[in-house]
Amino acid sequence: MIRGINVGGKKPVKMDALREACASMGLRDVRTYLQSGNIVFDHADDAGKLEAMLAEMIERRFGHKVTVMIRSGEELGALVDGLPLKGKDRDKMHVTFLSRPPKPPSTERLETARSGEEEYVLRGREVYLYCPYGYGTTKLSNGFLEAALGVTATTRNWRTVNALLDMAGRS
Repeated sequence: MIRGINVGGKKPVKMDALREACASMGLRDVRTYLQSGNIVFDHADDAGKLEAMLAEMIERRFGHKVTVMIRSGEELGALVDGLPLKGKDRDKMHVTFLSRPPKPPSTERLETARSGEEEYVLRGREVYLYCPYGYGTTKLSNGFLEAALGVTATTRNWRTVNALLDMAGRS
């Protein structure tokens, strides 16, 4: 997942050009989902090494300094199977992917930002979010979570998370 490309017309990257650039790096079976920086591919290298290589390639090829966060198909499967917010409307669910596990955050700061029936669960390198009033209205936004947790983050809705899992080979 690439943070911040093609959002509000900023940092534009055409997906066909991104797929081609990824393939030229040796990534296999490169596919993209939507226009928002979701790439699925096969590769045996270490995820941390690939994150750095992809970020460097995007900056060199497209001129955008970005953060890349890789999750394996197994990690996405565990994330989906381990959904802690059971019984909630999945159309109101999001996952914020973190660049690394945060130091123990001040839950007071997170609780203060939470509104009404909103819920969050911080688990490892992800924050599960339930935003019944819509993600566009929550204070538990990507930017807030980055500041509160001290890590870079990118957020995807539950439908996208599941689509990426399906693309990674699990249906």
